[in-house]
Amino acid sequence: MEELSFYIGIIGNIISVLMFLSPVGTFWRIIKQRSTEQFESLPYICTLLNSSLWTYYGIIKAGELLVATVNGFGILVETIYVTLFLIYAPARSKAKTVILVGLLDVGFLAAAILVTRLALQGETRIDAVGFLGAALNIVMYSSPLAVMRTVVTTKSVEYMPFFLSFFLFLNGGTWAFYALLVRDYFLLVRTKWIWVSTWNSAASAICNLQEAQPVQKCF
Repeated sequence: MEELSFYIGIIGNIISVLMFLSPVGTFWRIIKQRSTEQFESLPYICTLLNSSLWTYYGIIKAGELLVATVNGFGILVETIYVTLFLIYAPARSKAKTVILVGLLDVGFLAAAILVTRLALQGETRIDAVGFLGAALNIVMYSSPLAVMRTVVTTKSVEYMPFFLSFFLFLNGGTWAFYALLVRDYFLLVRTKWIWVSTWNSAASAICNLQEAQPVQKCF
């Protein structure tokens, strides 16, 4: 069972790397156009905070090296995305992004680490970080709802990248299986929410677009 969980974790890492890299096309377009257009920064800001918390969780909990390493990679990639957004976003959107980064990726993360390091110990610290990470996932994977509004308004899935949704779906399923094998229920809550919310977001977008225009124009 331990060997199986290790290999599933490796597969999960590979899919997670593809998930983190899936918006590359979007940001290449932003660089070429020198504009963020109607893309939202919130999903990337939330993903950066999420990756940071789960890296911390993977470091303090024994046997969760795979969780720590892949989320550490996520920190690097998401930092680049947020930086590019800050460079090319219009003034109003840039100000909003700076505020959110300061509040979530700096303030909230620093407070979470300091409180759990200074006030908690052992399993209590691990459980507290796991609870924070699981709760954040609910917020993080609800953040595409902001993109959903754009999809419905513009009658186009142009601003909801397909590959990001696809790899989020695969990522959630793989890590849910891993969490069951290692009996990590915080990780299970995280990955189950990824799986369900990604499916619901994609299905809702497609249904809205099918009502508005022929399906072939959506892809």
